[in-house]
Amino acid sequence: MLLVRGTAGGTGLTGTLYEPGEDPPSFKGAPDEGSPYVWICDAFYEVESGGQAQTVGDRELRVAFESPMPRGFETREAAIEAAKEHVRTQFARLGVEAADVDVTVLQQAEEAEA
Repeated sequence: MLLVRGTAGGTGLTGTLYEPGEDPPSFKGAPDEGSPYVWICDAFYEVESGGQAQTVGDRELRVAFESPMPRGFETREAAIEAAKEHVRTQFARLGVEAADVDVTVLQQAEEAEA
């Protein structure tokens, strides 16, 4: 299991990439069981009211979350690239430039040690 984490403006977003032999959560909308790699991560966007208060850099804003959209991939490389792009896209939805998002890929064991 890999964790793909993006950080920018003092906040972060982490999603999970399940690899072959690991069991991703099963729920409505999950990809076909035949996908060897499954990416799951929250998606969010800025709203005028409601949502959850979040500070990104020097801005305080309101964020609404969408249901996670699991995606299946045939190769590890394609899954990791899509995961990185997903994380950058979420920050872009909050007005953060892609170049300002630091994306790291960690094995789950590394996360437990940190």
